[in-house]
Amino acid sequence: MDDRIERPDPVLAHLADGAWHAGPALAASLGISRAAISARIARLRERGVAINSVTGRGYRLAEPLDLLEPTAIRAALGPVARQRLDQLVLLQSVDSTNSAVAGFEDGATRACLAERQTAGRGRAGRGWVSPMAANLYLSVGRDLGPRSGALGALSLAIGVTVAEVLHDLGAREVGLKWPNDLWIARTKVGGILIEARSEATTRTRIVAGLGVNLTMAQSAAADIDQAWTRLADHVSPMPRRSVIAGRCIEAVLAAIEGFTEGGFAAFQARWTRFDALAGQAVTLHEPGGPRRGVARGVAADGSLVFDCDGRRERIYAGDVSLRPG
Repeated sequence: MDDRIERPDPVLAHLADGAWHAGPALAASLGISRAAISARIARLRERGVAINSVTGRGYRLAEPLDLLEPTAIRAALGPVARQRLDQLVLLQSVDSTNSAVAGFEDGATRACLAERQTAGRGRAGRGWVSPMAANLYLSVGRDLGPRSGALGALSLAIGVTVAEVLHDLGAREVGLKWPNDLWIARTKVGGILIEARSEATTRTRIVAGLGVNLTMAQSAAADIDQAWTRLADHVSPMPRRSVIAGRCIEAVLAAIEGFTEGGFAAFQARWTRFDALAGQAVTLHEPGGPRRGVARGVAADGSLVFDCDGRRERIYAGDVSLRPG
């Protein structure tokens, strides 16, 4: 199956280096008119791309962009991941990569990346800020057999494998906040969203979405209502986005495979290495009001072990949200 690749706007591709590019030179290089250059610049600005313009100098991005390269993404995959992945989809702009992957019905194992999302989604219907070529927006779709078991803890398994990748890249303070957040130094750097559609007698189609903040500027994050960080503040030198994308695709595929074979129990010990809440005082938010207690790790079924008022409970994904303190 051939990969499906949308190439970037040629003007954006020329400007990605962050240098000044004169309008006449851009027009000549692309074989279009000066008016067409101006129109494309306007469209890029409408998409949130910050472009400076100075008479006599031309155009320059406010910050260089590291655009995704499909060849480099494929090269970052190990041999097992290359075998597992049927198709790579690279989109320039999409409402959400999860929605894009869910729209395919052919049963292929597919990874979809986008340079930008217009309606990115997080847990519980929250929006996910997704500026152009700043972060990682990734979804992996795969069909599982009809007896795939409970999928509620799959986000934890993916969290483990992605945390291992970020740690290997140099983020030494990476941690996991139950059930689906990636932290660095106790501040959110990413999240995981699992969506599934079951057909009782044939298959379960899962879509695993992953968002990781890589180089996002503070000015793009005005709508984020919690403390956040980005990988670039914790890793130097910063790897290319395409390398990070390939490594994360491989991690998600490995997590799905391992989870399918052994459930979350196969990942429990590895989770413990990154558990950011174990032994910490936490507040459990429920419809009846908040309760304070102590997080005691994660059980083999993926539930949070929670001590409150002298009792030990198990809390399951989707029922609660947790905040330290």
